[in-house]
Amino acid sequence: MKFGKMPIHNFGEVILASIQFADTFEIKKRPALVLFEELGNVIIAGITSNLEMKGIRLSKKDGAVKESVIKINYIFTISEKMIERTLFSISKEKKETVKSELIKRLV
Repeated sequence: MKFGKMPIHNFGEVILASIQFADTFEIKKRPALVLFEELGNVIIAGITSNLEMKGIRLSKKDGAVKESVIKINYIFTISEKMIERTLFSISKEKKETVKSELIKRLV
């Protein structure tokens, strides 16, 4: 067990990870936002370039390769081993927006 181990990935990092889709067994490399990491498990929110989806917008100015949406309604757990690399970190303001949107859905 990894008790006391510091997280490798922190809230606000946009990562590239191997993600299995809920409706198929297909696994693809996709960007995702790290919400938190604990004991080798990373809780993430999916990111899509489909701007028709609801969520929090990410722009090129934020660091995204193309205009995207953080899907707050698409949260799941992956192993840290499924993460290929960190792409960038979102701003403090964008982190606050993510926190606020998550809290709205939890209350």
